[in-house]
Amino acid sequence: MDRTTVETLFAHTAEIRCLVVGDLMLDEYLWGKAERISPEAPVQVVDVVREELRLGGAGNVVHNLAALGARVSVCSVVGDDQNGQELLGQFCHHQIDTQAVFLDPDRRTSRKTRVVAAHQQIVRIDRESREALPAAIEQQICCWIAAHADEFKVIVLSDYNKGVLTPAVIAAAISAAKIVGIPVLIDPKGTDYTRYSGATLLTPNRKEAEAASGISINDTASLAQAASVIMDTTGLQHLLITRSEEGMSLFSKGGEIVHIPTVAREVFDVSGAGDTVLATLAVGIASGFNMAESARLANIAAGIAVGKLGTSIVTPQEIIDTVSLAHKDSYTKIKSLVVLTALIAAEKNSGKRIVFTNGCFDLLHAGHVKYLQKARRLGDILVLGLNSDASVRRLKGPKRPLIDQDERAHLLAALDCIDYVIVFDEDTPLKLITALKPHILAKGGDYSLDDVVGRKIVESYGGRVELVTFVDGKSTTNIIERILELYSSKQE
Repeated sequence: MDRTTVETLFAHTAEIRCLVVGDLMLDEYLWGKAERISPEAPVQVVDVVREELRLGGAGNVVHNLAALGARVSVCSVVGDDQNGQELLGQFCHHQIDTQAVFLDPDRRTSRKTRVVAAHQQIVRIDRESREALPAAIEQQICCWIAAHADEFKVIVLSDYNKGVLTPAVIAAAISAAKIVGIPVLIDPKGTDYTRYSGATLLTPNRKEAEAASGISINDTASLAQAASVIMDTTGLQHLLITRSEEGMSLFSKGGEIVHIPTVAREVFDVSGAGDTVLATLAVGIASGFNMAESARLANIAAGIAVGKLGTSIVTPQEIIDTVSLAHKDSYTKIKSLVVLTALIAAEKNSGKRIVFTNGCFDLLHAGHVKYLQKARRLGDILVLGLNSDASVRRLKGPKRPLIDQDERAHLLAALDCIDYVIVFDEDTPLKLITALKPHILAKGGDYSLDDVVGRKIVESYGGRVELVTFVDGKSTTNIIERILELYSSKQE
């Protein structure tokens, strides 16, 4: 998984609509210092210095989805109390659709209070409801899901075993999703997974998978056996078992198994990490990633989440930066058009002058480098449009390119004079020039102004074309001919 792919995914997440159904609660954090023992009892005294309310339970899944850029609707039940109003206010602040959050005057809205000192939880206080829904509200939820399922690309069920996800609600969500052809992802609870039958994916952790399957997981063989039991009894298409420091294991119908090692750098708190996994999976799948790619993306997000204290969100930039750690140099410069368009707009807003040039750059040589250095000096940012392999073949014949587009892109991105590289598949860069609207269009001195593709577009908004001289005698064709001459004479 590379930076360009992940950047492109997050550039489109605003097009994704997700429905989250599950148990809502408030997570309250009291942050303080514990520097003395109470004279009343042998317990620590915590001097509270900061208080914070966060969305908890299914609300944390909702918050993570929103942080990743998706448009989210939440379907649940809260009490008609102060905590319920606080929850709705939090959703409103994060622009979450709450039209399907129903009020139950007889229900207490769940609130978990965590007291934290010296980066550790001292105590947790739970005030919550665990009762099953009244029949009338349960029916309202089922009817709402059935009526609105076609508005979403994915349905997520976040089960905290607090009463909202009754068997009827779960069945209604799975049935509605099947009718409209969208996936259902579930973070399960309890030991009876048969109530999730027909779901697309479950995401239990190792302990939960052991309880549900009745098998102690000690190695990869017992892990596979437990997964087989769960999948057989639920009719799942996929099962993702999270395994803490051992990463994740994805099992798919048909027997495929993908083990994904952890990417966590330092673990502070695992609470909420499962919510992050579920949200990131939903975004990946709804964006068109396959299940294995989505699981890898979720694994990266989980590694970031456990490095934070308390239930926390993970942002697209954090994921992009983590992906980039493995590709610190060239990957950071290679962009898709949708990402590059936004970046160039920002560069222009900051007063930067944009230079654009393009070419095949097969067998990169000193002439290319000197040309690109001259082009860079024309402005502040140099964008290079690179012909794809297919484009090069159409322009130069079936034996070219000698170097494939990925290698060419990385070689060019490694040059200091180039700020961004974008691969294009058309015969000309007209589409890129139209989208990026550079201030300066640079081409080689062997062109005449009338032959420069995109000249009229650039000049139409006040830009200009600059012809940059090449170094004489330096060309890919000359290098190929020299190699052939040398090796042919040796064979003779």
